[in-house]
Amino acid sequence: MFFYWDWTYLLIIPGLLLGLWAQHKVRSTYAEYSRVGTRLGQPASKVVNDLLHRNGNRAVSIGQVSGELTDHYNPASETLNLSQGVYGSASIAALGIAAHEAGHAMQKHDGYMPLKLRTAIVPAVNICSSLSTPLFFLGLLFAWEPLTTIGILLFAASTVFALVTLPVEFDASRRAVNMLADGGYVTGEEVRGVRKVLNAAALTYVAAAVTSLLSLLRLVLLARRRRD
Repeated sequence: MFFYWDWTYLLIIPGLLLGLWAQHKVRSTYAEYSRVGTRLGQPASKVVNDLLHRNGNRAVSIGQVSGELTDHYNPASETLNLSQGVYGSASIAALGIAAHEAGHAMQKHDGYMPLKLRTAIVPAVNICSSLSTPLFFLGLLFAWEPLTTIGILLFAASTVFALVTLPVEFDASRRAVNMLADGGYVTGEEVRGVRKVLNAAALTYVAAAVTSLLSLLRLVLLARRRRD
């Protein structure tokens, strides 16, 4: 059997630790700024709608979704859903998160290429993610190198997705801060608070990319060792 402990597992540990720290950072920062209201006191649902309209985007419908930090924008259906804690809140955290999703909507509106690429490869990446590891280890089990290579290539597709996600998320956060500040929805310290919330959220995507890269490296090393 090849399911045993070996030193390559150590490659995964930095990614896991970074992921845990990122999750702690985003939740603690969100909790901190969820208690800090904005000067204007407008709820995130209204602000996000205003932001989109001010920037010429009237195609997006705003909705509410259950859960915490489950906010998301669906470019296929042009729907922007805010979580229960964000939708009616006028906190710095709520406005930052809502504006970030508005940033994604504006990416779609402006034809932002990295978002187009990410959206296009999602179906293929979902298939690759489910097949990569089983095929890789079956290739190791039966000592069939082509199968391990296929497994690595499929996993690499997931890594590419994680890397493409980074500029998409960073750009959405940049747009969010600019739209909120330019529209006067946040000022001074409020702007800095929004940046802290969005920077903390961005760490989760960085952690995912690092973890994926290290996992891909581990598969390559395992395949090479088996070949030698």
